[in-house]
Amino acid sequence: MNKIYYLSSCDTCKRIISELELKEKGFVFQDIKTEKITPAQLEEMKKVVGSYEALFSRIARKYKEFGLASKQLTETDYRNFILEEYTFLKRPVIFIGKKVFVGNTKAVIAEAKSAL
Repeated sequence: MNKIYYLSSCDTCKRIISELELKEKGFVFQDIKTEKITPAQLEEMKKVVGSYEALFSRIARKYKEFGLASKQLTETDYRNFILEEYTFLKRPVIFIGKKVFVGNTKAVIAEAKSAL
């Protein structure tokens, strides 16, 4: 199944969805603000990318607010923060078949585009 975890209020997510034409390609959309990520969904993401840290956003406002830059975070910490607060998930997370693309860098989006 092709699926995207995104934030509907995020202009970058909207641009990527449009650029990749995901609505036209029958993707399942999950707005992580209105439909929280479940532990099982997060575990599935982790299995594909290898770690919770790879899914964790250090540019989230709350990262700075919580003073996390000065703390030594563990994989359990990354997991718990993502499950507690949607803003800590690096987004979008795009599943195309068995591949997953995390984040919004040009390289990641180019790889997703070629996988489509």
